[in-house]
Amino acid sequence: MNQIDHISGHTFHGRKGAIENAFRYSIDYILLDPENLPKTPFLFSINRPNAMSWRERDHGGEPGHGQGAIWLRDRFDEMGVEQPARLELLTQPRVLGHVFNPVSFWFCFNAARQLYAVVAEVTNTYGTRHSYLCHNPGFAAIQPSDRIVADKLMHVSPFQKIEGNYTFRFDYRPERVGVWIDYGRANGGLIATLTGPRVRLSNRSIAWSLLRRPFGARRTFILIVWQALKLKIKKARFVPFRTSPVPDHPISRSRES
Repeated sequence: MNQIDHISGHTFHGRKGAIENAFRYSIDYILLDPENLPKTPFLFSINRPNAMSWRERDHGGEPGHGQGAIWLRDRFDEMGVEQPARLELLTQPRVLGHVFNPVSFWFCFNAARQLYAVVAEVTNTYGTRHSYLCHNPGFAAIQPSDRIVADKLMHVSPFQKIEGNYTFRFDYRPERVGVWIDYGRANGGLIATLTGPRVRLSNRSIAWSLLRRPFGARRTFILIVWQALKLKIKKARFVPFRTSPVPDHPISRSRES
């Protein structure tokens, strides 16, 4: 990958159960190879401020103190997982210096250029992070129709307990990308999606996004708070973060079958 892609896409969240709630918003993501960064447009910078930017420290480890791809490769060694021949990171960029990424995705490719693993890097509004290593049995190539299940281990929404599991589905193509997460638990759950076309990141695409979504991740956070307020009005049960344990390990594996 010799360029950074701009995904001007949409995210959908739909709550399941007795108290339903749904929303669909436009959103900006970028897709890049963090180990082979190309020359960037004037309005985009790596590891320094700009209208839109990306910082390595935002990923791979504690939020704001990450090590990027080095962290992920160290975890793969610890877990005895084959090292990727190439990595690509799907994440929200910083906009005017600010970022909040509820979830980013590390796409891992083997020597045959097959997608064989995806690491979902989940960060909650309390500043806690946990990653889920998603893969098929035997690390077979991941197809768009594959469903990969992982147990939920970290508190994310203040209206959902730590129980149940995530079912992930990934559709990675040269022209577009799609991620579907179906969170299931007793008497409820949530469906979350991210879909959008891939285009080369350019000054024009950045400027257009800043006109449409000038507050970037701040907008994402405000929308999260707005949806939480709506759930509170609907009398959804609030689960305090202090009652939820933090995972012992920074990364966990999906189920083998």
